[in-house]
Amino acid sequence: MRNKIMKIMSLDHVGIRVMEFDRAIRFYEKLGFSVTRQDSKEHVVVLKHDSGVEINLLDSGSNDNNQKNVLMDVENKYPGYTHYALEVNSAVNAKQYLESIGLVVTEGPATFGDGKTSIFIRDPDKNVIELTQLP
Repeated sequence: MRNKIMKIMSLDHVGIRVMEFDRAIRFYEKLGFSVTRQDSKEHVVVLKHDSGVEINLLDSGSNDNNQKNVLMDVENKYPGYTHYALEVNSAVNAKQYLESIGLVVTEGPATFGDGKTSIFIRDPDKNVIELTQLP
């Protein structure tokens, strides 16, 4: 008997825990996301981008760890998702745009062994976002 593999259609959304909805919403709106749903009972704000990318903000953050990301910025690394990557047509143009609207690029552009060129930014809660240009 052959093993069947579950068919994954696509990535549906990314969930991001934040300290403050309003602050996070303002940040993601700068990247072109728009609020499509807010649910105070579920403690979630859903944002969508014209590209089809959806993020869900969860407001239950209660400790900002002195503005350090416990997966990236501390000596003893915790397991977990370290970042998500959004494809852009030009990492250089993305960097110029982000800097023009006052967002800090924390790394890059850097070209990796797979030929992708990326820049990295952080949201207000220090979650890492990679903006990557395919080769």
